[in-house]
Amino acid sequence: MEDALAKFVNYLSAERNLSKNSFDGYARDVAQFFAYIKKRGVLFEDIDYRLIRSYLGYLQQNKYSRKSIARKLSSIRAFYGFLQKKVGMEKNPVDIVSAPKLEKKLPKFLKENTLEELLSAPDVSSPQGLRDKAILEVLYATGIRVGELVDLDLDSIDYSTFEVKVFGKGRKERVVPIHKPAADVIREYIRDGRKVLVESREQGKGATTALFLNYKGERLTTYGVRYIMAKYIRTVGLSSGITPHTIRHTFATHLLEAGAELRYIQELLGHVDLSSTQVYTHLSKARLKDTYMRSHPRA
Repeated sequence: MEDALAKFVNYLSAERNLSKNSFDGYARDVAQFFAYIKKRGVLFEDIDYRLIRSYLGYLQQNKYSRKSIARKLSSIRAFYGFLQKKVGMEKNPVDIVSAPKLEKKLPKFLKENTLEELLSAPDVSSPQGLRDKAILEVLYATGIRVGELVDLDLDSIDYSTFEVKVFGKGRKERVVPIHKPAADVIREYIRDGRKVLVESREQGKGATTALFLNYKGERLTTYGVRYIMAKYIRTVGLSSGITPHTIRHTFATHLLEAGAELRYIQELLGHVDLSSTQVYTHLSKARLKDTYMRSHPRA
């Protein structure tokens, strides 16, 4: 089992060109499945669909969400797909195992006045405040994921065309527009904020091309962005369920409500499948109905 897992991990690293988060997720999910198999005393070649279903039941009993279970099954499916494609394995016990049905939840988004309050929360008199202001502005101006945000470099933004080069899932490149006010905030941060943060780097460390830096002058992490966001969420008194991804949902919802075409929004968000973007049409309809119920004299 360990040998098969090692080959799968090497394949993910060498050929799939996944982000670190995706790579770690696949490896962790399959390793967890193997630990379950080992505990049951089952040989690798004896794994069948019944055992995989048993594993899914085990996860459910241990309070894993349907979304987590579906993701873990997807990782196992990818592992067996690799064995069939690269190792010549004929038997695939995952073929007849169905993923649990996921609850369709409408994504949260912020109203414009609430969003403006959040964007205005950072104290721009400090280097960190300038950075935080730039982060929030970029998230709302572009709708990019937090992982894409922390991957941005100094040369990712073209100020002559107001475009941002982004590397999405699977390192797939796309270019998204950014409006001038947000670009101006970034330039101010680079001039007056990032310059100070760079000086915090430990002596002997080379230069960094990262756009957004932490207090040590190193590339900011996704955890760091979420921590920063949580601070301003508390500052403006919003619910704890608001995350950087909420701003992505807000970006898409506001564009749709302003008349942008769904396929244009799909391209901006970097969605491969249009169905991923169509959730925003349901969100818009739900808001329209809510407005109707509050506004119609007889509602």
